[in-house]
Amino acid sequence: MPSVAENLARVRERIAAAAERAGRPPADITLVAVSKTQPVAAIEEALAAGATDFGENYAQELRDKYAAIGDRARWHFIGHPQTNKLRYIVPQCALIHSVDSERLAVEIGRRAARLGPRQPVLLEVNLAGEQSKFGLSPEQVRESAPAMAALPAVELRGLMTMPPLAPDPEASRPYYTALRELAESLREAGLPGETVRELSMGMTADLEVAIAEGATIIRVGTAIFGPRRG
Repeated sequence: MPSVAENLARVRERIAAAAERAGRPPADITLVAVSKTQPVAAIEEALAAGATDFGENYAQELRDKYAAIGDRARWHFIGHPQTNKLRYIVPQCALIHSVDSERLAVEIGRRAARLGPRQPVLLEVNLAGEQSKFGLSPEQVRESAPAMAALPAVELRGLMTMPPLAPDPEASRPYYTALRELAESLREAGLPGETVRELSMGMTADLEVAIAEGATIIRVGTAIFGPRRG
């Protein structure tokens, strides 16, 4: 069975090849190793192999892993943040990918303001309108992004999406194209470029498609750590 280090090397090779095909430098793409349900030992293996960024879905799990590893990793929160658990997320996370309402952004800002640094966030966009997923519609993003970008203790950095699951990676392309175009439309509407510079999209199965469509952050779990545990 391949080691975490071997898996990580293969994922990096895939990123580099996809970036070359897209005419982009691989350094422009941040790899987030999705470590949810994985033990601390697996994260330690990935750290030893050079991984720097890790994604967690659950606040208490993040709390426990942060207690064990701390700032040796750069933490990303990719699950749905509950306001009563933000104390485990802010300011431990370098980036929260899943802000889906102005109310949540305000609560994040309130906590960040008490602790000092501004909290970087992405807006989660539900492009397929799936009832089972969180996220703003593109129309809601256009309406609320300026207000969220103006919050003093919140640093809006871009957008995130998760397309519907499909066996063919190409099925994700329309959603990734739509996210890129939404970011472009926000810039054209006058939102500062730095507030929409990040596009978090692409996972194990379709990272090549995401990179071709402009992803700056990809979230990969299974290809690095193997099947999810727990």
